[in-house]
Amino acid sequence: MPRLRKYFAFSTSHLEYVEIKLFRTRLVLSGVLLGALTVVAILVINHFSNDVLNLGYDRMSLLSAENQILKQQIASLTSRMEKMQRGLETLAERDNQVRMMVDLKRIDSDTREAAAGGTQEIPASALLWGEAAKILENSQHLVDRLEREVKLQMASYDEITRRYEYNKRMFAHVPAIKPMQGYYSINGFGMRIHPVLRVYRMHEGIDIITDVGTNVYATGDGVVRYAGRTQGGYGAVIEIDHSFGYSSLYAHLSRVLVRPGQAVKRGELIAKSGRSGLVSGPHLHYEVRLNGRRQNPVDYFFDDVDAASYRMQLAGVN
Repeated sequence: MPRLRKYFAFSTSHLEYVEIKLFRTRLVLSGVLLGALTVVAILVINHFSNDVLNLGYDRMSLLSAENQILKQQIASLTSRMEKMQRGLETLAERDNQVRMMVDLKRIDSDTREAAAGGTQEIPASALLWGEAAKILENSQHLVDRLEREVKLQMASYDEITRRYEYNKRMFAHVPAIKPMQGYYSINGFGMRIHPVLRVYRMHEGIDIITDVGTNVYATGDGVVRYAGRTQGGYGAVIEIDHSFGYSSLYAHLSRVLVRPGQAVKRGELIAKSGRSGLVSGPHLHYEVRLNGRRQNPVDYFFDDVDAASYRMQLAGVN
């Protein structure tokens, strides 16, 4: 067996050489301690030197702190977006109320859900994991949904605006005021005994009784289709094309003040009443047609508003 080496050191207290016990063990432990102290010193110097050795420990610590802050911020934004979504739901209900006001169909919840659903792309959170991936994925889905809901709402508002503009033009053309001051005849719209011919026949309008020469006004915006005398029992007649399927006719006139092709506005003077044609007395025969079919004109009068009061209301609005 090989002999173990012994190590001696001179002892000044005993003035002789003394054997050193466990020399190798002590030497190894001293080396380990010295190495540890050296590593710690290097790390401390590297930390205060802004990581000159590029070990990355400080950067990892900083990134970890930033990641925690970002998660908190994303969670806060998600909460705010959820409140926005609830606000959009309230806005959607008000949108439906406005749609009905302009004669548009409601957008039901199933249609809104289908429009807001859509197809989902692979989220950026696919590269993450754990809590951060879940938070980011929920936020992305919510942002996508909000974006589609906003687009749907904007499209609905555009449709409402177009419908409102259409309705505004249409309502201006609908024959909606009383064309002349006077009294309604006892024989209104429908079947009656003709006052002159004494035969039972359809009366396709209403008669407004007043003196000859009373002002007659256009009941809606439009273009004069015919103005002049006829060969039938209506005598002098004006017919106005109001567009949107509406037209109106004014008969038994004494004077015609417009010409064919002339554009007229609601409340504009177009004629004087009379007793031309086959009549038993002075009156205005007035008709309204929708897509060629005769309508009861009284159904279109707005609270029996005549031309004078209509012009006063317009002046008040302007």
